[in-house]
Amino acid sequence: MRSLLRRMVGQTGDLEHDESDEACIYAVGDIHGHANLLHEICARIDADIRKSRPARPIQVFLGDYIDRGPDSRDVIAILDQRRRTHSMVCLLGNHEACLLEFLVNPDMLAQWRQFGGLQTLMSYGLTPSLNPDAAERRALAQALVRQMPPAHLAFLRSLPISYSRGRYFFVHAGVRPGVALKQQRKEDLLWIRDDFLVSEDDFGKVVVHGHTPMQEAELLRNRINVDTGAYATGRLTCVKLEGAQRTLLMTGNRAARHG
Repeated sequence: MRSLLRRMVGQTGDLEHDESDEACIYAVGDIHGHANLLHEICARIDADIRKSRPARPIQVFLGDYIDRGPDSRDVIAILDQRRRTHSMVCLLGNHEACLLEFLVNPDMLAQWRQFGGLQTLMSYGLTPSLNPDAAERRALAQALVRQMPPAHLAFLRSLPISYSRGRYFFVHAGVRPGVALKQQRKEDLLWIRDDFLVSEDDFGKVVVHGHTPMQEAELLRNRINVDTGAYATGRLTCVKLEGAQRTLLMTGNRAARHG
């Protein structure tokens, strides 16, 4: 995994905007292969934009589009198409990083399978044996490249690791407390949990993230977590950010909630 992170330096750089550049931002949590939930949250975002008519709406998807659910291929296709017609940023999650690592290091298949990678392979028409040997693992990685539309692979390879705008810093997992945002290690941005989650530090900006599923979105002073475990709960969450105002949009029969 660290070899992948080294390769990503200079390839998927952070996107930065001026500190004073405020916008209306819709940030969406972990989708994990559920195209129906993605369609629903996109419809809710579009309806909110039509209703509230913000001047510069931007949509930020926080990574983990694939694995666990049955529709990884469809989710990538939807996001790739949508970002062509909307002002939108899709960030890299640790699950996308695992897929990209598997393509160059097929021996990490067992690790990826533990994270739900089998469902992604099946969405591209591939089903590995229970205990594939090294030759089969290599063949499977090559087959996945052949089965993936070139646009899907290009989409995954284009994903930045973080996005900073106004008072908010968007990233998949979180940040290392005590380290400046521009000095963060990419491994932490994709994988960190406890040290970040228990910290009450001011990180310099409010960190908006997913990665750690919770029953409800967390709207805290220093961070916002919008991973509500969509693959298990059927609830995909989006936070709408307008300056200091925070509004939650969710799939299912749940009204918008203001924080």
